Amino acid sequence: MPSRIESLMAPDSRMVAMSNPLQSTPSAAVPGDAADDALQQVEHQLSLLWRRARSISHQLSRQVHPDMEPAAYGLLTVIRREGPIRLTDLATCIGVGKPSVSRQIAFLESIGLVYKEADPQDGRAQSIRLTDKGEEKMHQVQDARRQVFRERLGEWPLEDVQTLADYMGRLNAIYGDGVLNVKEPGIDAEDKPTGV
Repeated sequence: MPSRIESLMAPDSRMVAMSNPLQSTPSAAVPGDAADDALQQVEHQLSLLWRRARSISHQLSRQVHPDMEPAAYGLLTVIRREGPIRLTDLATCIGVGKPSVSRQIAFLESIGLVYKEADPQDGRAQSIRLTDKGEEKMHQVQDARRQVFRERLGEWPLEDVQTLADYMGRLNAIYGDGVLNVKEPGIDAEDKPTGV
């Protein structure tokens, strides 16, 4: 007999995939297990948050530079937070391939927001850091973003804001590197071709 956790994680045809369009308000609860209904609400809210966050990232990236893609803005955020960082570490940090990050870094260099320098721990490697212009732009945009959070969450009790931060931190920790180990229907791990 499966454990409670296994039954919560088992695929359920009633669950709506995050990539499917959802209504702005959840539909009436489907008769069934309360845990499934709760998980469906979590999935719906995360999907909504993800779409809105992408829209905001698009707007913020355009405030830094009119031709900037949201992915490049995300890189600037990580570089600002982490300090000088190698390209491979940056790619690992955000969970995308090195070629994609390399292309974005080349763009950011071309508009004067980042530069590469010799890594002090390994002269053959390079670290990426913000230029003064990049630091100034990110400071302006992130201050504006924080002000939006203050306005939107300003009426929330401080305890609720901290609880939200704690739960989001726990959720991010659970997702870890963002890789989902989803088994493809009808394919066993042993049957999968090498390299897939």
